[in-house]
Amino acid sequence: MNPRTRRAPRAAAALAAVLTLALTATACGDDGSSSGEEGSGKGTITFWDNNGGPRTKIWKRIIARFEDRYPDITVKYVPIPITHVQSKYDTAIQSGGDSLPDVGGVGTAYLANLVAQGALDPVTDRIDDSALKGKLIENMVESVRAAGGDDEELYSVPTSANQGTLWYRTDLFAAAKLPAPDTWEHFYKAADELTDRGANRFGFTLRGGAGSIAQALEMMYAQSGIPSFWKGDTTTLNDPENVAALEKYVALFKKVTPAADLNNDFAKMVAQFDQGDIGMLQHNLGSYADHVRLLGKDKIAGIPLPPSRAGAARIIVSHPVDGLGLFKASKNKAAAWKFIEFAASPEMNSLWNEDVGAIPANVGASDDDWIAKAPPTKAALESLNDPRTKVVQLPYYLPDWNNISKADNEPSFQKVLLGRMTAKAFCDQVAKELNAAQADWKKHRG
Repeated sequence: MNPRTRRAPRAAAALAAVLTLALTATACGDDGSSSGEEGSGKGTITFWDNNGGPRTKIWKRIIARFEDRYPDITVKYVPIPITHVQSKYDTAIQSGGDSLPDVGGVGTAYLANLVAQGALDPVTDRIDDSALKGKLIENMVESVRAAGGDDEELYSVPTSANQGTLWYRTDLFAAAKLPAPDTWEHFYKAADELTDRGANRFGFTLRGGAGSIAQALEMMYAQSGIPSFWKGDTTTLNDPENVAALEKYVALFKKVTPAADLNNDFAKMVAQFDQGDIGMLQHNLGSYADHVRLLGKDKIAGIPLPPSRAGAARIIVSHPVDGLGLFKASKNKAAAWKFIEFAASPEMNSLWNEDVGAIPANVGASDDDWIAKAPPTKAALESLNDPRTKVVQLPYYLPDWNNISKADNEPSFQKVLLGRMTAKAFCDQVAKELNAAQADWKKHRG
Protein backbone atom coordinates (compact mmCIF):
# COMPACT_ATOMS: atom_id res chain seq x y z
CA MET A 1 0.00 0.00 0.00
CA ASN A 2 1.27 3.46 -0.84
CA PRO A 3 2.04 5.32 2.45
CA ARG A 4 0.81 8.53 0.91
CA THR A 5 -2.70 7.10 0.52
CA ARG A 6 -2.98 5.55 3.97
CA ARG A 7 -1.72 8.38 6.16
CA ALA A 8 -4.92 10.36 6.60
CA PRO A 9 -7.13 7.42 7.68
CA ARG A 10 -4.56 6.29 10.23
CA ALA A 11 -4.10 9.82 11.58
CA ALA A 12 -7.87 10.14 11.93
CA ALA A 13 -8.09 6.77 13.64
CA ALA A 14 -5.30 7.66 16.06
CA LEU A 15 -6.91 10.95 16.99
CA ALA A 16 -10.32 9.32 17.29
CA ALA A 17 -8.86 6.81 19.73
CA VAL A 18 -7.41 9.59 21.86
CA LEU A 19 -10.70 11.48 21.85
CA THR A 20 -12.60 8.31 22.75
CA LEU A 21 -10.36 7.89 25.78
CA ALA A 22 -11.01 11.48 26.75
CA LEU A 23 -14.78 11.03 26.48
CA THR A 24 -14.63 7.79 28.44
CA ALA A 25 -12.64 9.50 31.18
CA THR A 26 -15.21 12.28 31.40
CA ALA A 27 -18.04 9.77 31.65
CA CYS A 28 -16.38 7.86 34.49
CA GLY A 29 -15.83 10.98 36.55
CA ASP A 30 -13.30 9.37 38.91
CA ASP A 31 -10.28 9.01 36.67
CA GLY A 32 -7.69 11.09 34.83
CA SER A 33 -10.26 13.72 33.92
CA SER A 34 -11.82 14.13 37.39
CA SER A 35 -11.22 17.47 39.06
CA GLY A 36 -9.31 16.11 42.07
CA GLU A 37 -8.83 18.26 45.15
CA GLU A 38 -6.59 21.10 46.24
CA GLY A 39 -5.94 19.28 49.51
CA SER A 40 -4.25 20.47 52.67
CA GLY A 41 -0.82 21.11 51.18
CA LYS A 42 0.57 18.48 53.53
CA GLY A 43 0.94 14.69 53.50
CA THR A 44 2.24 12.35 50.78
CA ILE A 45 2.37 13.00 47.06
CA THR A 46 3.49 10.64 44.30
CA PHE A 47 5.97 11.68 41.62
CA TRP A 48 6.62 9.70 38.44
CA ASP A 49 10.04 10.30 36.91
CA ASN A 50 9.67 9.97 33.14
CA ASN A 51 13.28 8.83 32.68
CA GLY A 52 13.79 6.70 35.75
CA GLY A 53 17.23 5.16 36.07
CA PRO A 54 19.58 7.73 34.48
CA ARG A 55 18.00 10.54 36.50
CA THR A 56 17.06 8.73 39.70
CA LYS A 57 20.08 9.90 41.67
CA ILE A 58 19.59 13.61 40.93
CA TRP A 59 15.85 13.46 41.58
CA LYS A 60 16.45 11.84 44.96
CA ARG A 61 18.80 14.71 45.86
CA ILE A 62 16.17 17.27 44.90
CA ILE A 63 13.43 15.39 46.76
CA ALA A 64 15.59 15.23 49.90
CA ARG A 65 16.08 19.01 49.78
CA PHE A 66 12.36 19.53 49.18
CA GLU A 67 11.44 17.41 52.18
CA ASP A 68 13.92 19.36 54.30
CA ARG A 69 12.19 22.58 53.20
CA TYR A 70 8.69 21.11 53.64
CA PRO A 71 8.91 18.52 56.44
CA ASP A 72 5.13 18.03 56.39
CA ILE A 73 5.24 16.74 52.78
CA THR A 74 6.60 13.35 51.74
CA VAL A 75 7.34 12.59 48.08
CA LYS A 76 6.91 9.02 46.90
CA TYR A 77 9.34 8.66 44.00
CA VAL A 78 8.49 6.22 41.20
CA PRO A 79 11.08 5.78 38.40
CA ILE A 80 9.52 4.96 35.01
CA PRO A 81 11.77 3.89 32.10
CA ILE A 82 11.61 6.47 29.32
CA THR A 83 10.53 3.84 26.78
CA HIS A 84 7.47 2.92 28.87
CA VAL A 85 6.32 6.25 30.26
CA GLN A 86 3.69 7.12 27.65
CA SER A 87 2.06 3.67 27.80
CA LYS A 88 2.23 3.80 31.61
CA TYR A 89 0.27 7.06 31.65
CA ASP A 90 -2.23 5.73 29.09
CA THR A 91 -2.82 2.55 31.05
CA ALA A 92 -3.39 4.46 34.28
CA ILE A 93 -5.91 6.77 32.58
CA GLN A 94 -7.77 3.90 30.93
CA SER A 95 -8.00 2.01 34.21
CA GLY A 96 -9.82 4.89 35.90
CA GLY A 97 -7.07 7.32 36.79
CA ASP A 98 -6.76 6.47 40.49
CA SER A 99 -3.23 5.17 39.94
CA LEU A 100 -2.01 8.35 38.25
CA PRO A 101 0.61 10.36 40.17
CA ASP A 102 0.14 13.81 41.65
CA VAL A 103 3.13 15.06 39.66
CA GLY A 104 4.75 13.48 36.63
CA GLY A 105 7.55 14.17 34.22
CA VAL A 106 5.93 15.10 30.90
CA GLY A 107 7.77 15.67 27.63
CA THR A 108 6.26 17.64 24.77
CA ALA A 109 6.46 14.57 22.52
CA TYR A 110 3.43 13.06 24.31
CA LEU A 111 1.95 16.09 26.06
CA ALA A 112 -0.96 16.46 23.60
CA ASN A 113 -1.96 12.85 24.22
CA LEU A 114 -2.36 13.52 27.96
CA VAL A 115 -4.16 16.82 27.37
CA ALA A 116 -6.64 15.18 24.98
CA GLN A 117 -7.46 12.60 27.62
CA GLY A 118 -8.10 15.26 30.24
CA ALA A 119 -5.36 13.99 32.52
CA LEU A 120 -3.55 17.26 33.30
CA ASP A 121 -4.48 20.46 35.04
CA PRO A 122 -3.53 23.69 33.27
CA VAL A 123 -0.75 25.47 35.17
CA THR A 124 -0.84 28.90 33.54
CA ASP A 125 -2.52 30.65 36.47
CA ARG A 126 -0.38 28.82 39.04
CA ILE A 127 2.78 30.00 37.27
CA ASP A 128 1.47 33.57 37.15
CA ASP A 129 0.81 33.48 40.92
CA SER A 130 4.22 32.00 41.77
CA ALA A 131 7.90 32.88 41.85
CA LEU A 132 8.16 31.28 38.38
CA LYS A 133 6.29 34.13 36.71
CA GLY A 134 8.51 35.67 34.03
CA LYS A 135 11.39 33.35 34.96
CA LEU A 136 10.96 30.63 32.33
CA ILE A 137 12.66 30.85 28.93
CA GLU A 138 9.95 32.09 26.58
CA ASN A 139 10.93 29.83 23.68
CA MET A 140 10.53 26.78 25.95
CA VAL A 141 7.18 28.10 27.18
CA GLU A 142 6.01 28.48 23.59
CA SER A 143 7.16 24.94 22.76
CA VAL A 144 5.10 23.57 25.65
CA ARG A 145 2.07 25.64 24.67
CA ALA A 146 2.29 24.54 21.03
CA ALA A 147 2.77 20.88 21.93
CA GLY A 148 -0.29 20.92 24.18
CA GLY A 149 -2.45 22.06 21.28
CA ASP A 150 -4.00 24.91 23.31
CA ASP A 151 -3.26 28.51 22.36
CA GLU A 152 -4.06 29.82 25.84
CA GLU A 153 -2.97 27.27 28.42
CA LEU A 154 0.21 25.55 29.54
CA TYR A 155 -0.16 21.97 30.68
CA SER A 156 3.31 21.47 32.11
CA VAL A 157 6.05 23.59 33.62
CA PRO A 158 9.10 23.42 31.34
CA THR A 159 12.26 22.31 33.09
CA SER A 160 14.79 21.63 30.33
CA ALA A 161 15.42 21.32 26.63
CA ASN A 162 17.98 19.94 24.26
CA GLN A 163 19.18 21.66 21.11
CA GLY A 164 20.74 20.76 17.80
CA THR A 165 24.48 21.39 17.86
CA LEU A 166 27.17 21.44 15.19
CA TRP A 167 30.14 19.65 16.75
CA TYR A 168 33.57 20.09 15.20
CA ARG A 169 37.12 18.91 15.81
CA THR A 170 39.11 21.99 16.77
CA ASP A 171 42.41 20.13 16.29
CA LEU A 172 41.57 19.17 12.70
CA PHE A 173 40.32 22.67 11.90
CA ALA A 174 43.48 24.22 13.34
CA ALA A 175 45.75 21.86 11.41
CA ALA A 176 43.95 22.75 8.17
CA LYS A 177 43.88 26.46 9.10
CA LEU A 178 40.11 26.55 8.70
CA PRO A 179 37.74 28.99 10.46
CA ALA A 180 35.05 27.62 12.76
CA PRO A 181 31.94 26.45 10.83
CA ASP A 182 29.91 29.43 12.04
CA THR A 183 28.52 30.19 8.56
CA TRP A 184 27.22 27.79 5.93
CA GLU A 185 30.02 28.86 3.61
CA HIS A 186 32.57 27.87 6.25
CA PHE A 187 30.70 24.63 6.91
CA TYR A 188 30.71 23.41 3.30
CA LYS A 189 34.31 24.57 2.74
CA ALA A 190 35.47 22.62 5.81
CA ALA A 191 33.49 19.54 4.79
CA ASP A 192 35.36 19.48 1.47
CA GLU A 193 38.84 20.34 2.70
CA LEU A 194 38.85 17.92 5.64
CA THR A 195 37.94 14.98 3.40
CA ASP A 196 40.56 12.54 2.17
CA ARG A 197 38.70 9.36 1.35
CA GLY A 198 41.87 7.44 0.57
CA ALA A 199 43.15 8.13 4.07
CA ASN A 200 39.71 7.42 5.61
CA ARG A 201 39.28 11.04 6.73
CA PHE A 202 35.97 12.80 6.27
CA GLY A 203 34.69 16.32 6.69
CA PHE A 204 31.26 15.37 8.02
CA THR A 205 29.11 12.50 9.23
CA LEU A 206 25.33 12.45 8.90
CA ARG A 207 22.53 10.26 10.20
CA GLY A 208 20.92 7.99 7.62
CA GLY A 209 19.39 5.38 9.92
CA ALA A 210 16.82 5.69 12.71
CA GLY A 211 16.11 9.31 13.62
CA SER A 212 17.50 10.66 10.36
CA ILE A 213 14.56 12.86 9.41
CA ALA A 214 14.62 14.98 12.56
CA GLN A 215 18.24 15.91 11.94
CA ALA A 216 17.59 16.56 8.25
CA LEU A 217 14.80 18.97 9.25
CA GLU A 218 17.21 20.89 11.47
CA MET A 219 19.69 21.29 8.63
CA MET A 220 16.95 22.26 6.18
CA TYR A 221 15.27 24.99 8.21
CA ALA A 222 18.54 26.41 9.51
CA GLN A 223 19.78 26.87 5.93
CA SER A 224 16.51 28.04 4.39
CA GLY A 225 15.75 30.57 7.14
CA ILE A 226 12.04 29.67 7.06
CA PRO A 227 10.79 30.50 10.59
CA SER A 228 7.65 28.36 10.88
CA PHE A 229 6.60 24.78 10.22
CA TRP A 230 3.15 25.88 9.00
CA LYS A 231 1.86 28.56 6.69
CA GLY A 232 -1.79 28.48 7.65
CA ASP A 233 -2.58 24.77 7.69
CA THR A 234 -0.04 23.87 5.01
CA THR A 235 3.42 22.76 6.02
CA THR A 236 6.47 24.66 4.81
CA LEU A 237 8.52 21.45 4.72
CA ASN A 238 8.34 21.28 0.91
CA ASP A 239 8.89 24.98 0.34
CA PRO A 240 11.39 25.34 -2.53
CA GLU A 241 13.96 26.85 -0.15
CA ASN A 242 13.72 23.80 2.10
CA VAL A 243 13.95 21.45 -0.88
CA ALA A 244 17.10 23.26 -2.05
CA ALA A 245 18.58 22.99 1.46
CA LEU A 246 17.86 19.26 1.57
CA GLU A 247 19.51 18.81 -1.83
CA LYS A 248 22.70 20.43 -0.52
CA TYR A 249 22.59 18.33 2.65
CA VAL A 250 22.14 14.93 0.97
CA ALA A 251 24.79 15.81 -1.63
CA LEU A 252 27.30 15.48 1.21
CA PHE A 253 26.64 11.73 1.49
CA LYS A 254 29.61 9.63 0.38
CA LYS A 255 31.26 12.74 -1.04
CA VAL A 256 32.50 14.00 2.33
CA THR A 257 30.93 11.38 4.64
CA PRO A 258 31.54 7.69 5.31
CA ALA A 259 29.33 5.30 3.32
CA ALA A 260 28.30 3.69 6.63
CA ASP A 261 26.24 6.81 7.38
CA LEU A 262 23.41 5.32 5.33
CA ASN A 263 22.39 3.03 8.21
CA ASN A 264 23.80 4.88 11.20
CA ASP A 265 21.51 5.79 14.08
CA PHE A 266 22.70 8.40 16.56
CA ALA A 267 24.74 5.97 18.68
CA LYS A 268 26.71 4.63 15.70
CA MET A 269 27.12 8.09 14.20
CA VAL A 270 28.44 9.57 17.46
CA ALA A 271 30.77 6.61 18.04
CA GLN A 272 32.11 6.94 14.49
CA PHE A 273 32.80 10.64 15.04
CA ASP A 274 34.46 10.14 18.42
CA GLN A 275 36.72 7.32 17.26
CA GLY A 276 37.79 8.51 13.81
CA ASP A 277 39.12 11.45 11.83
CA ILE A 278 35.85 13.21 11.03
CA GLY A 279 35.69 16.98 11.05
CA MET A 280 32.04 17.70 11.91
CA LEU A 281 28.90 16.13 13.30
CA GLN A 282 25.39 17.52 13.67
CA HIS A 283 23.72 16.07 16.75
CA ASN A 284 22.64 17.67 20.03
CA LEU A 285 23.97 18.57 23.46
CA GLY A 286 23.34 15.06 24.74
CA SER A 287 26.53 13.72 23.17
CA TYR A 288 28.84 16.32 24.76
CA ALA A 289 30.02 14.03 27.57
CA ASP A 290 30.95 11.31 25.07
CA HIS A 291 32.94 13.75 22.92
CA VAL A 292 34.87 15.06 25.91
CA ARG A 293 35.51 11.58 27.28
CA LEU A 294 36.79 10.11 24.01
CA LEU A 295 38.38 13.11 22.30
CA GLY A 296 39.28 15.45 25.14
CA LYS A 297 37.84 18.88 25.84
CA ASP A 298 40.64 20.60 23.91
CA LYS A 299 39.75 18.81 20.65
CA ILE A 300 36.02 19.44 20.51
CA ALA A 301 33.71 22.44 20.24
CA GLY A 302 29.99 22.79 19.64
CA ILE A 303 27.95 25.69 18.28
CA PRO A 304 24.32 26.21 17.23
CA LEU A 305 23.63 25.75 13.53
CA PRO A 306 24.50 28.94 11.64
CA PRO A 307 21.89 31.47 10.48
CA SER A 308 20.84 31.15 6.83
CA ARG A 309 22.90 34.24 5.93
CA ALA A 310 24.77 37.08 7.62
CA GLY A 311 22.45 39.22 9.71
CA ALA A 312 19.51 36.80 9.48
CA ALA A 313 17.69 35.39 12.49
CA ARG A 314 18.98 32.05 13.69
CA ILE A 315 16.46 29.27 13.07
CA ILE A 316 16.24 26.47 15.61
CA VAL A 317 14.02 23.42 15.15
CA SER A 318 12.34 22.55 18.43
CA HIS A 319 13.47 19.54 20.41
CA PRO A 320 11.14 17.91 22.93
CA VAL A 321 10.97 20.05 26.08
CA ASP A 322 10.87 18.18 29.35
CA GLY A 323 8.60 19.41 32.09
CA LEU A 324 6.51 18.64 35.16
CA GLY A 325 2.77 18.11 34.91
CA LEU A 326 0.14 18.48 37.63
CA PHE A 327 -2.34 15.64 37.27
CA LYS A 328 -6.00 16.57 37.45
CA ALA A 329 -6.98 13.59 39.60
CA SER A 330 -4.54 14.56 42.38
CA LYS A 331 -6.14 14.82 45.82
CA ASN A 332 -3.39 17.11 47.07
CA LYS A 333 -2.68 19.64 44.33
CA ALA A 334 -1.44 22.26 46.79
CA ALA A 335 1.41 20.01 47.93
CA ALA A 336 2.04 18.79 44.38
CA TRP A 337 2.37 22.37 43.14
CA LYS A 338 4.83 23.19 45.93
CA PHE A 339 7.01 20.35 44.64
CA ILE A 340 6.79 21.52 41.02
CA GLU A 341 7.60 25.12 41.97
CA PHE A 342 10.55 23.97 44.08
CA ALA A 343 11.95 21.65 41.39
CA ALA A 344 11.67 24.43 38.78
CA SER A 345 13.32 27.06 41.01
CA PRO A 346 16.67 28.47 39.83
CA GLU A 347 18.83 26.44 42.22
CA MET A 348 17.10 23.08 41.72
CA ASN A 349 16.60 23.56 37.97
CA SER A 350 20.30 24.34 37.63
CA LEU A 351 21.29 21.33 39.74
CA TRP A 352 19.12 18.99 37.65
CA ASN A 353 20.26 20.28 34.26
CA GLU A 354 23.93 20.26 35.21
CA ASP A 355 23.55 16.57 36.03
CA VAL A 356 21.73 15.62 32.80
CA GLY A 357 23.59 18.04 30.51
CA ALA A 358 20.55 19.96 29.26
CA ILE A 359 19.50 23.62 28.98
CA PRO A 360 17.77 24.88 32.14
CA ALA A 361 14.36 26.48 31.68
CA ASN A 362 14.69 28.90 34.59
CA VAL A 363 16.52 32.05 33.49
CA GLY A 364 17.91 32.36 37.01
CA ALA A 365 20.21 29.42 36.27
CA SER A 366 21.76 30.94 33.16
CA ASP A 367 24.77 32.50 34.90
CA ASP A 368 25.72 29.50 37.01
CA ASP A 369 29.36 28.38 36.97
CA TRP A 370 28.74 24.98 35.35
CA ILE A 371 27.25 26.63 32.25
CA ALA A 372 30.28 28.88 31.85
CA LYS A 373 32.44 25.74 31.98
CA ALA A 374 30.37 24.04 29.24
CA PRO A 375 30.71 26.35 26.20
CA PRO A 376 28.35 24.37 23.92
CA THR A 377 25.58 24.55 26.54
CA LYS A 378 26.27 28.24 27.10
CA ALA A 379 26.09 28.93 23.36
CA ALA A 380 22.84 26.99 23.05
CA LEU A 381 21.32 28.84 26.00
CA GLU A 382 22.33 32.21 24.60
CA SER A 383 20.86 31.38 21.20
CA LEU A 384 17.61 30.22 22.78
CA ASN A 385 17.38 33.41 24.85
CA ASP A 386 18.22 35.67 21.91
CA PRO A 387 15.01 37.56 20.99
CA ARG A 388 16.02 37.38 17.31
CA THR A 389 16.06 33.57 17.33
CA LYS A 390 13.08 31.87 15.70
CA VAL A 391 12.05 28.41 16.85
CA VAL A 392 10.30 26.18 14.33
CA GLN A 393 7.76 24.32 16.46
CA LEU A 394 7.40 20.76 15.26
CA PRO A 395 3.79 19.46 15.46
CA TYR A 396 4.16 17.04 18.36
CA TYR A 397 0.43 17.49 18.96
CA LEU A 398 -0.42 15.50 15.81
CA PRO A 399 -1.31 11.90 16.74
CA ASP A 400 0.56 10.60 13.70
CA TRP A 401 3.62 12.83 13.97
CA ASN A 402 5.95 10.07 15.16
CA ASN A 403 4.83 7.74 12.38
CA ILE A 404 5.26 10.37 9.69
CA SER A 405 8.58 11.74 10.91
CA LYS A 406 10.26 8.48 11.84
CA ALA A 407 10.02 4.88 10.67
CA ASP A 408 7.43 5.30 7.91
CA ASN A 409 9.48 7.78 5.89
CA GLU A 410 13.03 6.88 6.93
CA PRO A 411 13.35 4.28 4.13
CA SER A 412 12.38 7.02 1.65
CA PHE A 413 15.05 9.31 3.09
CA GLN A 414 17.61 6.56 2.49
CA LYS A 415 16.44 6.44 -1.13
CA VAL A 416 17.17 10.15 -1.39
CA LEU A 417 20.68 9.57 -0.04
CA LEU A 418 21.21 6.83 -2.61
CA GLY A 419 19.90 8.98 -5.47
CA ARG A 420 16.85 6.78 -6.03
CA MET A 421 14.38 9.49 -5.03
CA THR A 422 14.61 13.25 -5.46
CA ALA A 423 14.65 15.60 -2.51
CA LYS A 424 11.55 17.30 -3.93
CA ALA A 425 9.63 14.04 -4.22
CA PHE A 426 10.55 13.17 -0.64
CA CYS A 427 9.52 16.57 0.72
CA ASP A 428 6.26 16.50 -1.24
CA GLN A 429 5.45 13.02 0.05
CA VAL A 430 6.03 13.92 3.70
CA ALA A 431 4.26 17.27 3.29
CA LYS A 432 1.16 15.60 1.84
CA GLU A 433 0.96 13.28 4.86
CA LEU A 434 1.47 16.15 7.30
CA ASN A 435 -1.16 18.33 5.67
CA ALA A 436 -3.67 15.48 5.85
CA ALA A 437 -2.82 14.83 9.50
CA GLN A 438 -3.22 18.52 10.32
CA ALA A 439 -6.61 18.64 8.57
CA ASP A 440 -7.79 15.56 10.49
CA TRP A 441 -6.60 17.02 13.78
CA LYS A 442 -8.43 20.30 13.20
CA LYS A 443 -11.59 18.48 12.10
CA HIS A 444 -11.76 16.32 15.22
CA ARG A 445 -10.74 19.18 17.46
CA GLY A 446 -13.67 21.22 16.14
